[in-house]
Amino acid sequence: MENKFVVNIIHRPELSPEYAEKVGGKKGLKDESLDIFIFQQEMAHKYGLRTTIQITYASLFSDKICELAKEHHEKYGDEIGVSLLGLPCKEFKEKYKTEDFCIWMFDDETKAEIIDDVFGLFYKKFGFYPESTSSYFLDAYCINYIKEHYPSVKCAVATCWEEGPKAYHTCNNSWYTFMDGGPWNPWIPSKVNSHCPAANAQDDSGIVAIPHLSRDLMACFDGNGSNFGTHPQNVLRGMIYYEDKGTWEYPYLYNLIDQFRHLGKYNNGYSYNMMFVGPGWLNRKGRWEAPYELLAKSYEDGMKYYGKLKKEGKLLDLTMAEFADFYRGCHPNYNTGECALWKDILYGSKKELFWYLDPYLRTCLDFNQGGAMIDLRPYVARIPQKIGIGTDHVYDASYPYLIQINYRAGFFTHYAGAGTIKSCKVKFKGEETDLCLCRTLAKYEKVDDGVKITANPVVVTLADTDIEIQSVFTFVEGKGEVIAERNVLTDLKGEEITLTEYITAGYGTTEYQEDLTHVLLGVDSDNMLYGFKGRKITKTSAKEAYIIVPEIQTRIVMSGDVSEYEVEEGIAFSPVFRIALRKTFKNGGMKTCLSLQKAN
Repeated sequence: MENKFVVNIIHRPELSPEYAEKVGGKKGLKDESLDIFIFQQEMAHKYGLRTTIQITYASLFSDKICELAKEHHEKYGDEIGVSLLGLPCKEFKEKYKTEDFCIWMFDDETKAEIIDDVFGLFYKKFGFYPESTSSYFLDAYCINYIKEHYPSVKCAVATCWEEGPKAYHTCNNSWYTFMDGGPWNPWIPSKVNSHCPAANAQDDSGIVAIPHLSRDLMACFDGNGSNFGTHPQNVLRGMIYYEDKGTWEYPYLYNLIDQFRHLGKYNNGYSYNMMFVGPGWLNRKGRWEAPYELLAKSYEDGMKYYGKLKKEGKLLDLTMAEFADFYRGCHPNYNTGECALWKDILYGSKKELFWYLDPYLRTCLDFNQGGAMIDLRPYVARIPQKIGIGTDHVYDASYPYLIQINYRAGFFTHYAGAGTIKSCKVKFKGEETDLCLCRTLAKYEKVDDGVKITANPVVVTLADTDIEIQSVFTFVEGKGEVIAERNVLTDLKGEEITLTEYITAGYGTTEYQEDLTHVLLGVDSDNMLYGFKGRKITKTSAKEAYIIVPEIQTRIVMSGDVSEYEVEEGIAFSPVFRIALRKTFKNGGMKTCLSLQKAN
């Protein structure tokens, strides 16, 4: 496929911006918010770009905004959609008797009532139903309800990538809304859980979902996502700019856009970027501790760069509805993996991550740690997780992890073996090390059954012997399998070497471990329930080692041509579980398979 870089530019007029409403009084704020929306539209149109106008509930009461949207639709080809953000206004609060404003946090009955209210008012104003909608997060209930009752909707902003505990902490523990664990790029949501890409036509929710902002897949994983995105606000909030001879420059913003363009190399020529912007950040009250002139310039410069790429034939500026059709056109296979070999563009180091997702799993390999797996989400489980008032998850919409090194540590812990990670240990003549300690880089290759990532060889020194090892990882599309090959390239002159491929995991959505007492660990027919006693089951002749986590309906399986299979429970001080596969040999390597399966 010819390289296609697509951008969605989405503007949201708000007459009651949720952040600014209670800061510094309300006088003049509504007029200023309208002025900001007009400015944003002007900047996009100035550089030949079309937008999607996501009309908020509050804005639907404004004839001026609705007429402006109609005018821009006719004149520039902008799309008019309806947003489920921007709910808090006088009319909403009086009708629903609440200060809440996040659609996914209400009980299901109220969600449906609000959706009908917003879509009904939109129809009265425009005479048609929208083809797109938006929120920071849309759960499966909301998406399914919208598609059933308003089938014209084909595209929705449905999640914020990695807006979980990291963002919560940097909001001074005051923003109770978690949504980690979803895709970083557009996807077709499952009817069961909106985080998971649909596995087939029967599982297809009927819409194409896009993330709220395109984020730095390294900086946002390691730190606060609010600081590292293609919205200029994020870049300014992260202080990633400088002043030179009386003007402001932010090369990181352009590097980030270009990094997303580069992802076409790993996704059959398709790459994506988005900007979803409310007006609050551009107000003159200095909310972002930056002069208005900087705020305005950064936005115009962003539009100017997209406009330049469009003029050069390097960018398609699609509306949300147009993009939904485009996406389905270039993603006819539900099982196709989404890939991102991501480089460090913030600090300029040689750190490199590889992200992969399909309907069965989402995962990340860190080649600064030899290709260790540092994030793993079992999409195959299709966890029917309810969110909102009256459920077990009022505010936590995150999809659970099995591995997450920032919440549950990784290799580098104060207590050996306590961190969640998947890696390989190397033992030679009584000395042992872990490939986590080796820095390397990787190469991407599309293969018949999926995607292959080959790491540059690394050298470990054990017993005064330099041993060169190369790691190769194959992501098998449509099966939820990751195959790891560890090949010893050094002639050991008849000496034996032992490799141990292992996964240390937990499960949850925050730093805190959930109940483990129902977890079952086993090798073939031998098994045990988790008891916090540090017990092991070890067998030298087996078919597979497995761990079943009923709370997240997931079965973790490891198999391979190996000498020994082992499962191990943790202790109360280190509440994790572990699978290890070992092989002792004189030359060659070891090949193992990690498989994620649904456990009923």
